[in-house]
Amino acid sequence: MPTVIVGALVQGKPNFNTIAYCGVAQSVPPMLSISMDKSRYTHGGIVENGCFSVNIPSEELLEKADYVGTVSGRDIDKSGIFTLYYGKLKKAPMIQECPISLECELVHIMDFEGKNDLFIGRIIETYADEGCLGDSGPEMLRVKPVAFSRPDHRYWSIGGLLGKATEVSKR
Repeated sequence: MPTVIVGALVQGKPNFNTIAYCGVAQSVPPMLSISMDKSRYTHGGIVENGCFSVNIPSEELLEKADYVGTVSGRDIDKSGIFTLYYGKLKKAPMIQECPISLECELVHIMDFEGKNDLFIGRIIETYADEGCLGDSGPEMLRVKPVAFSRPDHRYWSIGGLLGKATEVSKR
C-alpha cells in the first residue's frame, strides 16, 4: 500500500497523520479515497474544514513520516516538523519536502460502522517537485515513494520497471 501523509488544520493548527489506506477513486473528475481511524486527531480537522492534503513522502522522509503517524497531535505539535505551504483552498497544509502533494476538497464521508471513515476527496490541485518529473509526469524512481506492508508493518522501497501496462500481456 502507498505510504502518504495526510494534512489538515485542526482547530486552526496544521496537523499530519501517516496512513497507508489511500487510493484512486476515479479519474474524471480526479478523486481519491483515504481511510482514517475516527479517533485520529487529523480526522476531526478534515471534517471541520472540509478539505485535506495527501503528501507523498520520499524514502528520505521516512523517519519523519513514521513519527507523525505514531504520535498524536493532541499531545505533540506537529506544525514545525515540515516546511509548510498552502494552495487554492487555503486550509489544507502541504509539505514542501514531499515530492508530490495533492490538495483535496472533501466531497463525501462514508461510515461503514467500523473504526475508520472513508473520505472521498476531489483533487483540486497537484503540486510536484520538478526534480521528480519526466516527460510524461512523475517518475517513480525519482519520487522514491514508500510502500507499506500491513501484515508485517514494514516499509518498502519501489524497485525497477517491470513493463508497460497493456503491453506485458502481449509477450
